[in-house]
Amino acid sequence: MKINTDEVLKFMPPQMGLFGLLFAFMNRLQAKGDSFYEEITCKQFFLLACMKLYPDTAPTANEMAETMGCSRQNVKEILNSLCKKELVVLVQDENDKRKQRIYPTEKLKPMAEKYSQKEMEFMQLLYKDISDEEIKTVYKIISRMEKNIKNI
Repeated sequence: MKINTDEVLKFMPPQMGLFGLLFAFMNRLQAKGDSFYEEITCKQFFLLACMKLYPDTAPTANEMAETMGCSRQNVKEILNSLCKKELVVLVQDENDKRKQRIYPTEKLKPMAEKYSQKEMEFMQLLYKDISDEEIKTVYKIISRMEKNIKNI
């Protein structure tokens, strides 16, 4: 018997249903994302997107790990792949030699342009029939859940 997401809450408490839905959604999103780009994985795209949150100073691996919600080791693996593809470079910090800062390369620009329109279309399809207000509500709820995770 196949159970769709609309039926899950008939069989379990809403907290458990949402917990499972988040995992299933992330798996499906990653699979779609991995098939979306020819050159990079969804996680690599996410790291590159998160770099835009640091417009003034290039981020470090530790900063990216915090931003992405994963381990520094995971970020290092993603960075190694991106470095091999020559999409980013790691440069030693001028003030703290223990840190390496992550910089995009010129090779990243044409790839970003290649997918720009396709990314906008994907976002439109992903959020089809969902209002900005609903998106903001879900964002607030998941942000609160994330704060709760940090306190566990």
